[in-house]
Amino acid sequence: MANIKLDKLTKSYGDTEVLHHIDGQIEHGEFIVIVGPSGCGKSTLLRMVAGLETVTTGEVSIGDKMINDLEPADRDIAMVFQNYALYPHMSVEQNMAYGLKIRKLPKAEIKRRVEEAADILEIRDYLKRKPRQLSGGQRQRVAMGRAIVRDPQVFLFDEPLSNLDAKLRVQMRLEIRKLQRRLGVTSIYVTHDQVEAMTLGDRLMVLNGGYVEQFGTPIEVYEKPASIFVAGFIGSPSMNFVSATAANGVLTLSNGTTLATNTTAAGAVTVGIRPEHLFPNKDGVLKIEVDLPEKLGATTLVHGRISGAETAFTASLNGINAASTADVLSFDAPPEFLHIFDAETGKRIS
Repeated sequence: MANIKLDKLTKSYGDTEVLHHIDGQIEHGEFIVIVGPSGCGKSTLLRMVAGLETVTTGEVSIGDKMINDLEPADRDIAMVFQNYALYPHMSVEQNMAYGLKIRKLPKAEIKRRVEEAADILEIRDYLKRKPRQLSGGQRQRVAMGRAIVRDPQVFLFDEPLSNLDAKLRVQMRLEIRKLQRRLGVTSIYVTHDQVEAMTLGDRLMVLNGGYVEQFGTPIEVYEKPASIFVAGFIGSPSMNFVSATAANGVLTLSNGTTLATNTTAAGAVTVGIRPEHLFPNKDGVLKIEVDLPEKLGATTLVHGRISGAETAFTASLNGINAASTADVLSFDAPPEFLHIFDAETGKRIS
């Protein structure tokens, strides 16, 4: 069973620690997405699992075997990179077969694996072509095919779609997910794109500054973010935040507006409200002074500020909404959709 265990992993360069006590249990066949902003340690963590970076302290295990000291070639993993890393002088078939040839597999077995992977990825017609004769999406399929033929215990993906255009990224992420489900291989996928993370992952590991902010399913991370950072990073458009004081089931915002709440919190808090959870109501207590309506077709994003405060706020309305051009719009913010965070620590208050 190719379960993966990360036990108190740290990574330091000299006196600078860049990853701090990373813990995580990844079950056999799971698709885990490591997501976070640039520089948070995502790729470093992936490379530690791959054996391309040494572990400073802690342990990485695949199955029941601790692999800290194993060479990358001995870890039974396959990695797909952002830049494809194809040999330009080799054909697609030769690129996919090269690793198996180095391992001295029989020619018949190499041919079978390459053709089987080519059929899965629908690139059999391109086997004789060179990488320069392929589109970006086709090159990425070849890179994935090179990983598939290895028949590894674990797939590692390091931002594999970053070089593709937006439409192709949507198509390729669906294909990657379908492929992983078909093969049932334990996979770790790194991205800074929270939409990719939400659509691909069985669970998300949200990193911030080398720390794990939250490790849970996409729905858990969306509905119950563990911190202000997670709440602002996951979801598009981003969650709105406003300072408030909580007392006796009532939130008093910085501009004096009061909202009912289900929390028993008291004192200074930060209130989070997702744009899609603001509901237009001419008698609503939350007033937004409109700066710019952004009409996107399926939705209209209203960008503005809370009346009486300089806090930026965004609301999401269905369709092309004519009312969005008004000077001031009124909204309801139901208590079940409010997220309450400690004003000092930024951590979620249940």
